[in-house]
Amino acid sequence: MTTTLRTTTPAVAAEGLVKVYGSGDTAVRALDGVSIEFGAGRFTAIMGPSGSGKSTLMHCAAGLDTVDGGTIRLYDRDGAATELTALGDRALTRLRRHRIGFVFQAFNLLPTLTAEQNMNLPLELAGRHADPQWRRTLVDVLGIAGRLGHRPAQLSGGQQQRVAVARALLPRPDVVFADEPTGNLDSRSGQELLGFLRRSVRELGQTVVMVTHDPVAAAFADRVVLLVDGRLAGEIVEPTAEDVLDRLKRLGG
Repeated sequence: MTTTLRTTTPAVAAEGLVKVYGSGDTAVRALDGVSIEFGAGRFTAIMGPSGSGKSTLMHCAAGLDTVDGGTIRLYDRDGAATELTALGDRALTRLRRHRIGFVFQAFNLLPTLTAEQNMNLPLELAGRHADPQWRRTLVDVLGIAGRLGHRPAQLSGGQQQRVAVARALLPRPDVVFADEPTGNLDSRSGQELLGFLRRSVRELGQTVVMVTHDPVAAAFADRVVLLVDGRLAGEIVEPTAEDVLDRLKRLGG
């Protein structure tokens, strides 16, 4: 029997996801029939032991990787659904530019561009212009106003990650996916970043889905989804770091 972790209003809904790497005796089933919904205007953390499939699930849900089975639907703010798994490469690229934001652990800023140019790049590629008020809000809240003319090499790790977050949020995407966003940050910078992601959800209505291995980071989320061996292993609503750590220990993480 397949269990689907459901939400009241989904931003992303996946049904029966299967992802296999390799073939024959060496095949690895990274996702094994995963059905899950990520709630709109909610902050969800994905956790599990090493090799559980958490990053694979995120990459597939964000349209960065293909699936071998199942469907993924992305919902807009009016509730209309688009099936990602039915789109060709070109259509999927356009959709990601307009409706999906991604925050990478390694920042992925272009070294020859200033912070401002990096921040504006997705919108420029999509042929769009930033909303001036929204841009000011992001710059002010993230504290990067004095760094917009600097290139990545002139910024600290925390500053680079804040620019990366601004880049992801500036197009006002339906969903922001964050892959271990605090992995390369010191404790203080990480706490500040997580605080902003939580604020963007609670005050600005953004949907955030984050992969993390850190129970403290997961405690910033509204909900933690647990994976083991490519399958769902439960969830924790309104998690604390202690709750998460205890559940991971029981799962072998």
